[in-house]
Parts: sequence; structure tokens; C-alpha cells
Amino acid sequence: MINALEVYRSLPRYVAARAVSGRLPGLLAGPLTPLRLVHHDPPQVRHDGWVRVRPRLSGICGSDLATLSGHASLYLSALVSMPFVPGHEVVGETMDEAPGLPAGTRVVLDSVLACAARGLDPCESCRTEQRNRCDRVTVGHVSPGLQTGFCADTGGGWSGQLMAHVSQLHPVPDALDDQRAVLVEPMACAVHAARRAAVGDGQSVLVVGAGAVGLFITLALRELTPAAVITVVAKHRRQAELARLFGATEVVSPAEVVGGVRRATRALRLEPERGPAYLLGGVDVAIDAVGSRVSVDTALRTTRAGGRVLLAGVPGESIDLTPAWFRELEVTGAYASAGDAFDVAMSLAAQAPLDGLLGVAYPLARWREALDHAGDAGRLGTVKVAFDLRSSA
Repeated sequence: MINALEVYRSLPRYVAARAVSGRLPGLLAGPLTPLRLVHHDPPQVRHDGWVRVRPRLSGICGSDLATLSGHASLYLSALVSMPFVPGHEVVGETMDEAPGLPAGTRVVLDSVLACAARGLDPCESCRTEQRNRCDRVTVGHVSPGLQTGFCADTGGGWSGQLMAHVSQLHPVPDALDDQRAVLVEPMACAVHAARRAAVGDGQSVLVVGAGAVGLFITLALRELTPAAVITVVAKHRRQAELARLFGATEVVSPAEVVGGVRRATRALRLEPERGPAYLLGGVDVAIDAVGSRVSVDTALRTTRAGGRVLLAGVPGESIDLTPAWFRELEVTGAYASAGDAFDVAMSLAAQAPLDGLLGVAYPLARWREALDHAGDAGRLGTVKVAFDLRSSA
């Protein structure tokens, strides 16, 4: 038997969690959460190309917290199958032999469950190494699930074992320790986001949010793009320090962002009769790394006419798109990763100043503490909280 944390279908709990989580964040891991610790049989290999993976560390992502708090968009409900075990930021070791992957190989997981994993001939997106755009994430011989960690058949990283297809697995160099390796998946997403931002020579970029997503995107922008100015919106002191360490040119608080961008870009500030201020002028590219209504609104209101707004957080609330219409903004998304993003992320993880970013790793038995910590990570000065599946304490 293995231990696992399992999300199960409960509309009353979903509605209740959504109603109170914003006002009482301590209830994220309380009695309203549709999550339970279960004990069940280990998964069995049923199809070619699949192996069992024993997680070592598995991160807690903002999308996991949004799911548990009832703030994930219902758009995603058709792309999951329940009950599912969360956890898609995983470093683990293979338990079965596979071509090029001996048993015991330490790996990180590209969580997207695309055509190869589903036993299907590749769609156009998969043929062009853009598996994150796969159109077939609900069909094939695997239950619906856009990713491992949202699929009933595969399990997830918040458990003693999961199933993965060899197409999802990337061997980890011996020199990269587990604490850095567990950050590779979110860093691969950041690499993809930085590329999708398509920053031109000498352009200015605003990154709204300085949690793990925003910090890793800041690092990727600095290392991979010709951005001249990178301004990061950071809510907490430790986030501001790390944003500068990762390459931010300037760091501003949420209350200062419109004024800071106005001064840096010589834009004109306008004050509507109701609602927050906005700019005529602004940055060339704005990246939302949070996914809240306020953060997306901030990105839209501080981008120059004809500029680009990239949604790298998972939007979960209604958004006023008037700025996109009026300023003819190019609004685009960045989901998961594509191409060689994992290889690039592996190199960045080996060189970047990541020591101490994994704040605490909890055993599954302490899952309530872990989720409460992750939900309040910014205020507590923590970037990433994870489960340690090697520990039973």
C-alpha cells in the first residue's frame, strides 16, 4: 500500500472553500477542503512506454492551491478526471526499465499528458514539439487530464508512487541535487513564458508578481532575452530581494506600480471616475505571473498601445478587457512548456542562485501544515514549499 493525497469531487465543499478561502486563508487545509489522505494499491504498468516513478520531492504549485480553494476556473473541469492525486512538480526515480532509462534513474517530470502518453499518433502540435498545445488530452488509453497531477489514472507527485510515460521524463544530472531539481518544472514553464513574451532589443518588461512563477520568469527574461528594463511587482520584502538577485532592474510594490511605470516610461497617468488608474503609454511587454483579477488588470493598464500582455498565471476570476480593446493590446498565454525548455531549465537550475528557495519540505502526514505554509508563503518569505516523499515523520 502507498500513501497519497487525493482530490475528490464534492460540489458543496468546492463552493464553501471558494466562499471562505479569501477571507479565512487558514481554512485552505481545513475541513472544507476536498482533499484526503488515502492508502491504496501501487499503480500497475498497463501500456507500453509507461514506468512507475517514486517521487522524492514534489512541489506545491499555485494551480494546486487554486484548485483546493475553489478558485480554479470551471473551464478546466472538462480537462481533469477525479479522484486525482495532485503534484506535477516532481523529482523522483524510475522503478522500471525503459529504453534509455534504467530503473533507478533520477528524473524530473514534464507533466503534460499528450499524444505519446495516450497511445495516439501525434497531432500537429505534438509533431512540432509543442505538446503543451495537444488537442487530445481527454482521449486515448488514459483518462482525461491535461497533466499528471490532474488525471485519475496516472497518480501524482503527492503520493508514494505515480505512473509516467517515458516521453515525459528527463534524467537529472548527478551534480543537480533534489532541492534544485524539483524547481526544474516551474523553471521550464518560465523559460517558455519568456520566449512567448517575444521581447525585442531594448524593450521594457513588467512582471506582475514575485512568487515562484514571477521570480523564475524574471530569471529567464534576464538570461534569455534582450530586455533592457525588467520591472517586477513584489508584495513582500524577501520577494523584492530575490527579484533583484534574479535580474530585476527595478522593483515596485503593488501600490507603486502605476507611478513607477509612468516615471520610467514617461507615460500619461489617467484617473477614471471609478476603478484604478491606468496609463497612456507604458511598458512594451507586461507579464502576469499571478492570475488574479487585480494582477491581470495591472498588466493591462500599464502596457503601451500595441504592446503585449502575457498571461503566465492561471486566470481564475472575471477580468475587464477594455484596455485590450482600447489600446489594441496583443494578449497571449503561456501554458506549461514546449520544445527544449526542460533542457534550458536544467542548465539554469545548475547555475542560478537557487540555494534556499525550497523553504520547507513536509512529509505527507503533515499535509495541512504544508498547504497552510504554501498558501502564506509570500508573507513568510518562502518561495517554494514541497512534500518530501522520502520522509514518513
